[in-house]
Amino acid sequence: MEVKEKLAKLREGMSAEGIDLYLIPTADFHESEYAGEHFGVRKYMSGFTGSAGTLLVGKEKSALWADGRYFIQAERELDGSTIELMRMGEEGVPTIEKYIEDNIAENGVLGFDGRVINSTLGNKLKKAIAKKNVAIKYDKDLVDEFWKDRPALSVKPAFFLEEKYSGRPASDKLAFVRKTMKDEGADAFVLTSLDDIAWLYNMRGDDIPCNPVVLSYTVVFLDKAVLFLNEAVLNDKLKSEFAANNVEIKPYNDIYEYVKGLKECKKVMLDSNKVNYAIYSNIPESVEKLEKINPTTLEKAKKNSTEVENIKKAHVKDGVAVAKFIYWLKKNVGKMKITELSASDYLEERRREQEGFIELSFDTIAAYNANAAMMHYSATPEHDAELKPEGLFLVDSGGQYYEGTTDITRTIVLGPIKDEWKRDYTLTLKGHMNLLNAKFLYGCTGINLDILCRAPLWNIGIDYKCGTGHGVGYLLNVHEAPNGFRWKIVPERNDSAVLEEGMITTDEPGVYAENSHGIRIENELLCKKDIKNEYGQFMCFESVTYAPIDKEAIDVTYLEKKDIEQIDAYHRLVFEKLSPHFEGDELAWLKEACEPI
Repeated sequence: MEVKEKLAKLREGMSAEGIDLYLIPTADFHESEYAGEHFGVRKYMSGFTGSAGTLLVGKEKSALWADGRYFIQAERELDGSTIELMRMGEEGVPTIEKYIEDNIAENGVLGFDGRVINSTLGNKLKKAIAKKNVAIKYDKDLVDEFWKDRPALSVKPAFFLEEKYSGRPASDKLAFVRKTMKDEGADAFVLTSLDDIAWLYNMRGDDIPCNPVVLSYTVVFLDKAVLFLNEAVLNDKLKSEFAANNVEIKPYNDIYEYVKGLKECKKVMLDSNKVNYAIYSNIPESVEKLEKINPTTLEKAKKNSTEVENIKKAHVKDGVAVAKFIYWLKKNVGKMKITELSASDYLEERRREQEGFIELSFDTIAAYNANAAMMHYSATPEHDAELKPEGLFLVDSGGQYYEGTTDITRTIVLGPIKDEWKRDYTLTLKGHMNLLNAKFLYGCTGINLDILCRAPLWNIGIDYKCGTGHGVGYLLNVHEAPNGFRWKIVPERNDSAVLEEGMITTDEPGVYAENSHGIRIENELLCKKDIKNEYGQFMCFESVTYAPIDKEAIDVTYLEKKDIEQIDAYHRLVFEKLSPHFEGDELAWLKEACEPI
């Protein structure tokens, strides 16, 4: 069924329900960044395959909002669909809320599936359209009525994450949550974000590709907890753990009726950016809703000592895989047929050789030359460029190991490149090293430090339309709040927290020149305490990513002495960590790749 035909089918359903505008976000019932195939409604309806975006369908016209990472991709994929691309953040482009407010008729009806709209957005929309006396219908999944081959909800087995990996028992985490509840005067805590639930109960699964989480909800009380999931996913070890912690198991979909029964609670704590509109609306109006960021979000971001040591082990394994991949690529490009996809496959094979590897942490971005200008480009059999012994190849990839989650980007020189590309690469690397080697007073957020990365590029009038870095979970989501690096606050990202000891944040500046080239260099940084003196507690970063950064694209005329010293110091670390795992020609290559500039 073509996009135009799907839109026509949806409009038939809207007409039958008296709905004027129907909103389709990229979301599951838990506000996960990535979602299982069952939740791919926006992709199914629009043909746009990016990982983020929101579709709004009206009686006659439709629009899709996408951010700067996807402008090029969305324009290509929406071509001929009749759907207008709304470039978020660009001058003159209205927000979704403003567009709905301006375009919906008096006494009209806005429709959406309330399970995939978070309550913050739902309430914001409700307020924006109240003056037009617009009603909201949130109990209709209209697309489900004609998506005949829609994938079913995932029911993959879950597993218990042992304390040698988690470093902390679930009983201790529940005690932390309950202390927070007592401090806030809350009787219950409704938690629906999958990474938080997985962390809280030391439970991992496979219900979202690349994100080892389990489709679930939980309500924590001061004396017990209730966990809503498909009980078929649980093994005996998990059942035993839940029983020991007084956690009652109920069917996944029972949450919506269950929260209606919270009448006896005076105050319920929840994160309205995560709890969906249907759950929020089903909590009795007599109950006070304490809306705040889930306390689990910050607590799990501060990796404990066991997690930190494990993460470093995971990155050694990952670095071995990446280094072997770079060696193979440089030795074989131009001598055998290598494409973006076959290169990705080779890298995945090297990761799968590593002990403790579970799965990729996201779909590999492997982009040659101009394709790399699309930040989240995804090669397909139809668009799979062959690599030649010239230009640049950007590979952004990562793995899930029992010891942690990895995310690394390397831009690899395949042969001769233009001087302009060398300049862009060198300034990107300069900014990357500026951030890696930063020292700062405790209390700083990523907003304070982002300029260290962007300055070399801003100085020549270049910017990248994304954040500089994001938090990374522990055997969880590769993108996790509340820490990050960006130059301005983006409220919905919730990544502007104070940088705390134990946080892992990526450092990934880049250059994206449409129809020309793309460059990104990414490491994960561990936030640590540095000296403490009369000025306060200073903080610093340690790179926990260990893989060579290609020196062939460096133009030293753009570097100062300190820049060169920092790059050389990083490569000494890489060689120290990786060399014990190499021998022969690969070891000789690694030594050369890590030699001083």
